[in-house]
Amino acid sequence: MSSSSSNTSSGGLPFWKTKSLEEMTTGEWESLCDGCARCCLNKLEDWDTGEIVWTDVGCTLLDGASCRCKDYDNRAATVPDCIQLTPAEVRTLTWLPPTCAYRLVREGADLYWWHPLVSGDPHTVHQAGVSVSGRTVSEDGMELEDYENHVVTWPGELPET
Repeated sequence: MSSSSSNTSSGGLPFWKTKSLEEMTTGEWESLCDGCARCCLNKLEDWDTGEIVWTDVGCTLLDGASCRCKDYDNRAATVPDCIQLTPAEVRTLTWLPPTCAYRLVREGADLYWWHPLVSGDPHTVHQAGVSVSGRTVSEDGMELEDYENHVVTWPGELPET
């Protein structure tokens, strides 16, 4: 576990173990994102069953190598249906990946060893095979009907580590 004092409360436990999602500061909230970018992949929903399936099609703003948004601060202007994660959203979303720190905290679970807050290294999420780095195609120029050709299961699974 990271020994950084910014990650621990006065009781010595990391903030994600002592605070609810709603109690976190903006900095704490943002640091929960491990940079995997799984949430930036397009998902398809079956209108009849409500089942959601993952694709390897990345958002137009996703940098598929770094797994970061190319215009994070202004993303809603370019991608109006981009879902900004808030505590309220996290409590209702059913499609958050099983590795997502927001989901883990919501469920009372601890973060994985490769999470940058635990490892102290922003690259361990990639080294552990959790991120989408090198595993996506861009939605740019792709017809919606073609998304079905890009259905994958790995974003909804735990990596083999």
